[in-house]
Amino acid sequence: MKKIVMLAAAALFSTAAFAQGDKTTVRDDATGAKTTVEERDNGTVKVEARSGRTKAGQKAYNTKQDVKSAGRKTGNVVEKGAKKTGKAVKKGAKAVKNKAEDIVD
Repeated sequence: MKKIVMLAAAALFSTAAFAQGDKTTVRDDATGAKTTVEERDNGTVKVEARSGRTKAGQKAYNTKQDVKSAGRKTGNVVEKGAKKTGKAVKKGAKAVKNKAEDIVD
């Protein structure tokens, strides 16, 4: 009896998942609004709409993007400086090595 119930439940879930049809999503990048239309094989249509960001939400999003951009720029500058410093140290060490060899010879 348990096995029959489990098989029936599995069949129902797989049928329900199979009944899901095409999904179309339209997004307005300016406001962030999103509308999703889902057409199922059995003829039903599900429409889901989400409004865009509020003014405060948009400001928070813009701040996040600005911080991300500034962090990336700062990281690039630090990396460039570290590479230049490393190159200078390497060059200086090579010069010291050359002088030391001259003195020993």
